[in-house]
Amino acid sequence: MKSHPLLSYFAPTFAISWGGMLLVIAVGGSGGVPMLAWVAGPPVSGILLTGLLYGRAGFRDLLRRMTKWRVGARWYAIALLTAPLLFTGVNLALSLTYTEFLPSILTSDDRASVLLMGIFAGLMVGFFEELGWRDFAVPTLLRLRYGVLSTGLIVGVPWAVWHLLVTFWASGTISGEFALASYLIDPFLFLVAFRVLMVWVYDRSGSLLLAILMHTSLTASSLILGAGVVGIPLLTFDLIWAAVLWIVVAVVTAANRGHLSRQPASRRWVA
Repeated sequence: MKSHPLLSYFAPTFAISWGGMLLVIAVGGSGGVPMLAWVAGPPVSGILLTGLLYGRAGFRDLLRRMTKWRVGARWYAIALLTAPLLFTGVNLALSLTYTEFLPSILTSDDRASVLLMGIFAGLMVGFFEELGWRDFAVPTLLRLRYGVLSTGLIVGVPWAVWHLLVTFWASGTISGEFALASYLIDPFLFLVAFRVLMVWVYDRSGSLLLAILMHTSLTASSLILGAGVVGIPLLTFDLIWAAVLWIVVAVVTAANRGHLSRQPASRRWVA
């Protein structure tokens, strides 16, 4: 585990999440129960490996990063507003040609339920997922002196693969041409880019709390501001949404003179 900490994290995370979800489905579980089994993988693996590899010092560091809230206001703005602003912008732009792209919160008859469900699901997913992906996987790579972009890609691709089972399962509830194809490629289209942005915010702030809020904002935005489209319109949104995110990554990189990391990798602080 000490020689290959990332592999030691990825393997049990996939085993717990995919194995647990398939087991629940096999015994007839429905509703949100398979989702609960799926989301258990990252926190169980992350917390277990933190204890095994770093002991009490690791847990103290986890608590410190989780409760670190004194960061600049701009980092809160980036963490909380990036996803909703981009979701709203893309959907409103597309709605000029196809009204079905209007955000769900604007078209629903029960807006309060849409809002509350989005916030609840966002908090649950953001908290449990980031206890693994951000608490263990990202800091491990940063300790090994990887930069923000490389860390985001190395963690983002397995993170996208990890979503494949649940997106495949969710696609069964969506009808329309290309629904399955869209849901299978969707994680790779935008999750990797968003993970790069999340690693950048974490590297600059050092706050796990901020990472949880940024993930919460993404999930909540997809439920509250996403459009109920299927088929080619859904695929169109996926492609444009991913392109916008990668443009944002490029802009942020250019604004930081080509260096997303707080410090060059060779001088990075190692915990």
